[in-house]
Amino acid sequence: MAETLLGVKVGDRAEFERTISVEDIARFAEVTGDTNPLHQDADYAAKTRFGECIAHGMLSAGFISAALGTRLAPGCCVVYLSQSLRFLRPVRIGDTIKAVAEVKGGSCRPVGPGFRVAGV
Repeated sequence: MAETLLGVKVGDRAEFERTISVEDIARFAEVTGDTNPLHQDADYAAKTRFGECIAHGMLSAGFISAALGTRLAPGCCVVYLSQSLRFLRPVRIGDTIKAVAEVKGGSCRPVGPGFRVAGV
């Protein structure tokens, strides 16, 4: 990777942090259609192994997109193409989640007149 690639270099980090609210969960359920009662029905969730409502796993996974798309290279279009996830524990209302992304390497190639694609 060159010293900088579209303003991004190896070792650059981006973070996005948010405390999960009932409203976050409700909006995520509305937008995605994931209305599993585990996320919004306290009586139902109380009878599960979690004992209370928990956030959708993909809600917190979406914070990776926020870190990359809004924090890694401000003013540059950053889009990530894949991710692999493993959920280690439930995210509960009031938990603060921090997504951290770090550039480990990358390359750049032309894709047309005046356009380049960078992979980091």
